[in-house]
Amino acid sequence: MNTEEIIKALYDQTLAGNAPAVLELTQEALTMGIGPDSILFDALIPSLEEVGARFERGDYFVPEMLIAGKAMSGALNVLRPLLAETGAESIGTFLMGTVKGDVHDIGKNLVNIMLEGAGFNVIDLGVQTPPEKFIAGIREHKPDIVGMSAFLTTTMPMFKVNIHEITKAGLRDEVIIMVGGAPVTQEYADAVGADGYAADASTAVRLAKEMIKQRRDKVLV
Repeated sequence: MNTEEIIKALYDQTLAGNAPAVLELTQEALTMGIGPDSILFDALIPSLEEVGARFERGDYFVPEMLIAGKAMSGALNVLRPLLAETGAESIGTFLMGTVKGDVHDIGKNLVNIMLEGAGFNVIDLGVQTPPEKFIAGIREHKPDIVGMSAFLTTTMPMFKVNIHEITKAGLRDEVIIMVGGAPVTQEYADAVGADGYAADASTAVRLAKEMIKQRRDKVLV
């Protein structure tokens, strides 16, 4: 296979969620001298974005999204150290957690994969994350963005609790706060005082990049 064919095969196999094939093709591409950044940005990320688009159209469902995400995740494990060696700069640090009372992590994990693929350093606090764990994470990792996920309407109020506690700890001005999850809306995000809201993984990545750039541009002015 030539470069174009292997990039297309990587795209197609990621879309199909064929993890063994994605891993094999990633190794083959690297052996051929194709750069890790090209594998990521020309094949894997566009494929996962297409998965997201198909999900929005109702052509794909959560299981398809999950297996595609896992297929890409395997390739990322190979590419991550190589990207670090090439001096690919991290866009920023993203601290992520599902709020206290909620054990759902499918959406969070997909966002994490997309963020990592886009060049973010992701710190995942897991599920059932209480306010004090978010605060400890901010102090330890000094993230650019804190992401909070909720899948249940009953756990959505934790967004406001977390933001209140982060503010009380004197850390609110140091981070951008983004929220998301199946029942969450832009209106709700505004009401609880979040800086950003994303309905899906690809939007989350795009918004995260935009918000970091805006913040850094303000500092430079």
